[in-house]
Amino acid sequence: MRGMGSNVRHIVEAAGGILYRIIDEDGSDDAGSAASPANVPSDYPDISPNADAGASEGIGESSRPEEPTAADGTTADGTKNDDAAAGKHSRKSKHHRPPVDQPDILDRIEVCIVHRPKYDDWSWPKGKLELNESHRHAAVREIGEETGLSVQLGPYLGEVEYPLSEEGRKTRRSTDRSLDTKHILYWMAQPISPTDAEHLIDAFGPVHRADVGEIDDIIWVSVIEARKILSHSTDKDILALFVDRLQEGAAEAQNILIVRHAKAEARKTWKGTDANRPITPRGAAAAYALNRELACYNPTRLATSPWIRCQETLHVLSWQTDRPMHHLDALTEDAFAENPDRAWQCFLEEIRHTLAGRKTTAICMHRPVIGGIFEHLRDLCASGALTKRLIAKSPYMPTATAVALFVVDSPQGPRIIDIQKVAPLVY
Repeated sequence: MRGMGSNVRHIVEAAGGILYRIIDEDGSDDAGSAASPANVPSDYPDISPNADAGASEGIGESSRPEEPTAADGTTADGTKNDDAAAGKHSRKSKHHRPPVDQPDILDRIEVCIVHRPKYDDWSWPKGKLELNESHRHAAVREIGEETGLSVQLGPYLGEVEYPLSEEGRKTRRSTDRSLDTKHILYWMAQPISPTDAEHLIDAFGPVHRADVGEIDDIIWVSVIEARKILSHSTDKDILALFVDRLQEGAAEAQNILIVRHAKAEARKTWKGTDANRPITPRGAAAAYALNRELACYNPTRLATSPWIRCQETLHVLSWQTDRPMHHLDALTEDAFAENPDRAWQCFLEEIRHTLAGRKTTAICMHRPVIGGIFEHLRDLCASGALTKRLIAKSPYMPTATAVALFVVDSPQGPRIIDIQKVAPLVY
């Protein structure tokens, strides 16, 4: 905004992501892999390239165009595409099928691109943050609104920034930082099953489908095709980061959320046992707000130290999602002090369980236990930069916050390829 005779840059915060799915060797889509260790679950919606992607909302057929077309339906070679001229922007096509041996993950990935009629462009699903909303929550909400699919976030990709005056332009390369600006953060994202989505309704909040005036078509295309079709240079920059992530193994990464319990009553003033020391009212507010952030990752397994402050931190999330809490006795403060190796083996087993079951796990623990677990996790980090994100000094992480660890299986064992800090917005 401008005022008082001086220029004040206005920054519009936004978030979005690259929604992807993995195509099996038989040509079927494995987008449900985030929700099932095997094939797509029976209640997973039909989002194949030949399926209607939401005719009831006015969204066009979700299929892959062979080449970009102009607004009048003219293709690059000058021929006329009647479907595109009619506003469909797409044609039917076949899935890529990987080689039988050593399939390249890039050949098995399809990404979702949306068409905005206002700008007549193809871009990643994204949108502005709402009041009292985090970037990660906005990313999940906007992807859901623009594609009609419920999703969970994966590894973080990066950010872009460009002047608002360049919205809709194909090239966004201005270096003038005095202009009003749009700042967008991007994540990888995968569809989740309708069953998982129903579990998340109360924790995450409502998602309303974008109207046809905002998004009038969605398409699923290969990574190579996406680079040809995307309208904007900044979207192609994010695609390059996505490819880098795929080469790290991110398409198969699973998420472990380490949660530190909310603020508890002080030891000096609490008259009961330490195991029964509860969280404070302010701590309860922070735990409630954290639920909304954790829901962005679709935690389907909730595990916790059985001590009351850890249980209370996840209790509302358990109630909202109708997911039980599993007690891990080895992760109490006393158990850790007595046998830290047992605590690590317990946590390592949760990592293995998460990788095998392809389910996001949230584990609530105590400050000393987190410090001990971090010591082992640093050895699993794929880079020194990631290692530094696991703080080596107490308190390691604030109360009522989480870290999202994205882990891949490797011949050397589990490897961490991304770490995201998750904090609640309490207002």
